[in-house]
Amino acid sequence: MGAWGSQIFENDGAMDFAGDIADGGGLPALEEAFDQVIEIGDDYLESWIAEEALMAAEIVARLNGKPGPQSSYFETIDGWIARQKTKPGPPLIDKARRAVARILGAESEIVELWQDSDDFEGWKASVEDVQKRL
Repeated sequence: MGAWGSQIFENDGAMDFAGDIADGGGLPALEEAFDQVIEIGDDYLESWIAEEALMAAEIVARLNGKPGPQSSYFETIDGWIARQKTKPGPPLIDKARRAVARILGAESEIVELWQDSDDFEGWKASVEDVQKRL
């Protein structure tokens, strides 16, 4: 999983995705991350897809002025956010909410991986926090 902590940004996949957004992926890449999760439906959701979508949800929350945990890990993406002139609209926020709900549901590898760890409750709390900020 490449995680070093229970926050949704404390893993390699999330940070790589954030870098891709800051390097030019922008809002379309955020939407694509949510679409990948939503389109899976009830099929098995792989953890790397979930990691990206959770980071995308964090970025959407920050774009809407609802930042979560502060960390030096966010310097690049927060710089990108500061340069954005457009905030995510209701359709993108709705997709973010649906994606996060799906990630927490059944047939989700990331949930299984965290349930097998010593800090499932911490991880779940960080996901629920971003869910509330959307």
